[in-house]
Amino acid sequence: MAENVGYKRRSGFWFLLPIFFSLIGGIIAYFAIRDDDPKKAKSCLFLGIILFAIPLIVMGTMTAFFHIVLSDVHPIFDVPMHTI
Repeated sequence: MAENVGYKRRSGFWFLLPIFFSLIGGIIAYFAIRDDDPKKAKSCLFLGIILFAIPLIVMGTMTAFFHIVLSDVHPIFDVPMHTI
C-alpha cells in the first residue's frame, strides 16, 4: 500500500477509452489520469498499443498469405492492351 501514497485511485471505466478508440484512446487516458493513478495510466496506454497492433499484425499476415497463394493464379479477365 505504500506505493500508492499521494495518488487517487481512478475508475476502471478509463479502460473503455483504449477499448473503443485504440491507440488514441490509450493516449488520452494516459494523459488524463497519469498524475492521479500512474499504474492504471500505463495499463491504459499499453492496452491501446496492443489493440492497435493486433489488427496490423493480422492484416499483414493475411496480406502476405494471400500474396503467396494468389501469385500463381492467372487473371481471369486479361484485357489485351491494344483494345484500351
